[in-house]
Amino acid sequence: MTKIVNKEILNENTILMDLHCPLIAKKALAGQFIILRIDEFSERIPLTINNCDKDNIRIIFQTVGKTTMKLSYLNVDDDILDVVGPLGKPTEFAGSKVAVVVGGLGCAIGFMSAKQLFQNKVTVDIIAGFRNKEAIILKKEMAEVCDELFLCTDDGSYGFSGFVSDKLSELLNTKAYDLVVTIGPLVMMKAISKVTQPLNIKTLASMNPIMMDGSGMCGCCRLSYGNETKFACVDGPDFEADKVDFDELIIRNNFYRNQEQKALEHYCNLLKKEEG
Repeated sequence: MTKIVNKEILNENTILMDLHCPLIAKKALAGQFIILRIDEFSERIPLTINNCDKDNIRIIFQTVGKTTMKLSYLNVDDDILDVVGPLGKPTEFAGSKVAVVVGGLGCAIGFMSAKQLFQNKVTVDIIAGFRNKEAIILKKEMAEVCDELFLCTDDGSYGFSGFVSDKLSELLNTKAYDLVVTIGPLVMMKAISKVTQPLNIKTLASMNPIMMDGSGMCGCCRLSYGNETKFACVDGPDFEADKVDFDELIIRNNFYRNQEQKALEHYCNLLKKEEG
């Protein structure tokens, strides 16, 4: 059993939790993730580690499905049945000037990458995109682990008006990056790859496909990578973006969208009956 030691609501559907996991916290590095199971009736879900200290790991998640909504109802001192990790390969950094380009919840994942680089005296810029001003999270935290922070909003309500790919293109007119690390929606990471590929800038993209066991056995998290098939849980989650078949992965990630929506609706109806 793993105890929740801290919980914060960052915005209307984004939750921060600190979990008491000293063994995982001792070894976790940027890019790695956990798989948790709330109770014996719950599915297993992967969540990337946002930060860690001596005894605790921090996760940040959005309530987009039944399991994440169920997790959001837990509070400090509640227990989670299973937490396994750290899983996946740590991000392999190389270069003296790095851009960490993130979108939405991707900033929670990119934070640890930027932090690790910044602590190693690497010049780090963070480009973070959100739908609007109200959706912005971790502004202060990101600013503390980079040399420059560029916030973008799709609707122009805060910072740069436009997508992170547009901001990166603008910055590349005056800045030279050795490496770009991009984390966020698949469509966004595909756009970043299109910006960097013609300039031969190495770009790592963090994959978030459907995942079940986290050991490579189930094959759910497979992706086409150049002429090979890779598994995000054991071969990644970071891959060179120009070799990833993003279009195929976007289709695969939508396979169970209808079932996920029905499960969420059923769970919400059960909660209403219990409250009624």
